[in-house]
Amino acid sequence: MFKYFEPSKIFSITSRAPKYVLTLFIIVLTIGLVEALILSPEDYKQSHSVRIMYVHVPAAWISIGIFSTITILSLIGYIFKIRNFFLISKSLAPSGFLFTIIALVTGSIWGKPTWGTWWAWDARITSMLILALFYTIYLIAWRIYDNDDKVLKVTTIITILGIINVPIIKYSVDWWNTLHQPASINILSKSSIHVSMLYPLLIMTAAFALFSLLIFLMKYNTELIKIKNKGLDRL
Repeated sequence: MFKYFEPSKIFSITSRAPKYVLTLFIIVLTIGLVEALILSPEDYKQSHSVRIMYVHVPAAWISIGIFSTITILSLIGYIFKIRNFFLISKSLAPSGFLFTIIALVTGSIWGKPTWGTWWAWDARITSMLILALFYTIYLIAWRIYDNDDKVLKVTTIITILGIINVPIIKYSVDWWNTLHQPASINILSKSSIHVSMLYPLLIMTAAFALFSLLIFLMKYNTELIKIKNKGLDRL
């Protein structure tokens, strides 16, 4: 079934997709910003500074989700020798790195009025910084080895080591006594966040997911064009 992932079979779809994704992104982002900045209530403790949450939290979710996806694709690609999975992973990495930086920066901005400091070596913050370092190493590996076969092994090892950090990010607020507040949204149990804040958060997450998809498609199409210019029908 993996033959359907060959670049020549999907370029006709991915080359047309960005304009539709961009339109949908603008619509969802507009709704999300109205909900987050105007319709959602201010927090009784943090006042309007809580609105940073609508950028910070989705960015963190997307960055973690993308790295997890990259790891899965790299493992499958390495085991079954599917080079296109590595191409997809390579194309996902820039948006994942971008959202990790956004999460760190907005977390720092949020931390100043909340904790009284721009930065604290808190377990959650530190583990997110480590994730940014793994993204950086991953991207540098592609720069160093380019499309050499060695890069497939190197990047797979990087993702395997990096994925160990993902559960640390998730459970750091439970395992250690940290400044960062515990999770307000739980899939398996009742969430503590009110629906008036939950809905804007989910809408903004959808908008960020669409934006990351847009970045991915542009990067992926660029990589496919490079392959086509080399006269190759497949990786």
